[in-house]
Amino acid sequence: MLNTLYIATASGTNPYANLALEEALLNAVLPGECILYLWQNQNTVVIGRNQNSRRECRVEALERDGGFLARRLSGGGAVFHDLGNLNFTFLVHREDYSVPRQLDVILRAVQALGIQAEKSGRNDLTAGGRKFSGNAFYSSGGRCYHHGTILIDVDAEKMSHYLHVSAGKLQFKGVPSVRSRVVNLVELVPGITVETVRQALTAAFGEVYHGTPLPFPTERLAGEELRRLEEKFASWEWRMGKEADFTYALSRRFFWGEITIQFHVSAGRVEEAAVYTDAMDVFYAQRVQQAWKGLPFTCGSLCAAVKALPMEDQEQAQMSRDIRSLLEECML
Repeated sequence: MLNTLYIATASGTNPYANLALEEALLNAVLPGECILYLWQNQNTVVIGRNQNSRRECRVEALERDGGFLARRLSGGGAVFHDLGNLNFTFLVHREDYSVPRQLDVILRAVQALGIQAEKSGRNDLTAGGRKFSGNAFYSSGGRCYHHGTILIDVDAEKMSHYLHVSAGKLQFKGVPSVRSRVVNLVELVPGITVETVRQALTAAFGEVYHGTPLPFPTERLAGEELRRLEEKFASWEWRMGKEADFTYALSRRFFWGEITIQFHVSAGRVEEAAVYTDAMDVFYAQRVQQAWKGLPFTCGSLCAAVKALPMEDQEQAQMSRDIRSLLEECML
């Protein structure tokens, strides 16, 4: 039986620190407690536990623009976060875990602000048939969390730009996102802000659970654990190395000939590369594919390897420029 309600908030907008705090709160929640964690990420794409980032996100473009790619513990699809979005997480022990009750907090909060909303499907909340909140779930050791997004005034242009499959041909095993028509709450209630939604959520939390939410006592969190978890979420191995193996192919015709490039990627690195071309130079392509083996599968590392190869004549110099241009066009 729940007897204590806590509100926890993130101190910043770094997604790796915020995901670390979420997991630390999960480890810290005690029987009889429910924690509502409210947090925001800046310019971030968050993918589900079993997703391939290349299918979900223009990773290179996002990171070139100073954004972040993050992978969460829970399943589900890819989402875009900026400061027009508010994230929530309910953290409880299994015996007190109730998705309908938790969703009722969100519904009651937005209804109090004049928005007629409803649950749609397994894990979405909609208003007027358009999605404003997607939800996902995770459990470990008898503890559970349910988290989601609330689109208040998200940059729809950035969302569309980054949540877009790259121009190359990608084949892999994984869980694709299901795209839905979305709506910002500010379109439904002009003038609504993240802060008004935050206040409404806090009030609805107390109403639904019949208690007064208190600030979570942060002294229960170990600084060393938070640092370790942040390092995990920020690491290449967690974000990219957890990708299922996949193949990626791109091709183009240039004046010197046609080229087709195929990559087999495992744990985020190029396991094998093949370069097929009818160019007159029969050796350069072999040197390129050897240079790529073992590298991280990023546009920057692949282009740098091509640029670093010695070029014996003007044709090889042109091939180098064109291959780098093709990689940038398809991967950025």
